Amino acid sequence: MGNGAEPDAALDLICLGEPLIEFNEVEPGLWRQGFGGDVSNVAVAARRAGARSGVAARLGADRFGDALTALWAGEDVDAGAVARDPAAPTGLHFVRHGPEGHEFEYRRAGSAASLLSPENLPVAAIRSARLLHLSGISQAISASAAEAGFRAIAEAKAAGMRVSYDPNLRLRLWPLEQARALIHEAMRSADVALPGLEDARLLTGLEEPGAIADFYLGLGAGIVALTLGPDGALIATRDGRERIAAPPARLVDATGAGDCFDGAFLARLLATADPFAAGRYAVAAAALSVERYGAVAGIPTRAEVERALCHAERG
Repeated sequence: MGNGAEPDAALDLICLGEPLIEFNEVEPGLWRQGFGGDVSNVAVAARRAGARSGVAARLGADRFGDALTALWAGEDVDAGAVARDPAAPTGLHFVRHGPEGHEFEYRRAGSAASLLSPENLPVAAIRSARLLHLSGISQAISASAAEAGFRAIAEAKAAGMRVSYDPNLRLRLWPLEQARALIHEAMRSADVALPGLEDARLLTGLEEPGAIADFYLGLGAGIVALTLGPDGALIATRDGRERIAAPPARLVDATGAGDCFDGAFLARLLATADPFAAGRYAVAAAALSVERYGAVAGIPTRAEVERALCHAERG
């Protein structure tokens, strides 16, 4: 709610998309239940970084939906824009770990989240925040969800809000050409672009981080936060850019590290209006997150990140 009304917004950011229950294989045949779904992860990461965050989504009226609702209540993430569907299940995903990294398997066909549409979009809740965050996954899970994402962006812009977008490309959900067309159309309305390097290379056809940042600035973003995996991030605006190295980390589980970065970055950007300081905070947060199992369990608190930053400054 811009134009001078932004400080009175009910939330700093609201995250639109698909929450999931996560099952993480910590040993062969041994699975640990947790939580996933990129925008839910972002909302939790933003809250732990000090922002007032919320989720706009649809869940099944099942025990998995109850578990996600309890998660958000425990994290103080607003769930007032979450609907429960008695006829459709909450989505699941499974994470296996191998020598080449983590491997995902999903159970989301016909899920409650996939039934999001322009007709059931929680418009009032979306317009009550300072920033709307969504991703390629938010729009890839169904045609109606794609349309809902575009309507949400339009409603946010009409309310004077900012929009952030992470392409979060998943080629199991849609072919590259379709993904490229829709994601780039959505990102033309994004104020903050949050691409990952490998996704961006596929979507843009470019290799160098600087050229990729220029591409997204050219689409219309005022801020680009390009994550570079273990190499940190590149933060770029029209006035400058900064390459931020990642601190050393003991890799246990990289699931959700990009979501942790997004939530941490957006929280600190909204708090400080300094994208470069936000980038340094978010890189430190993401590095801490990979040292634990689970997309949500690994997200550090603000105190943990600040201790890591102080240690890095002294070192």
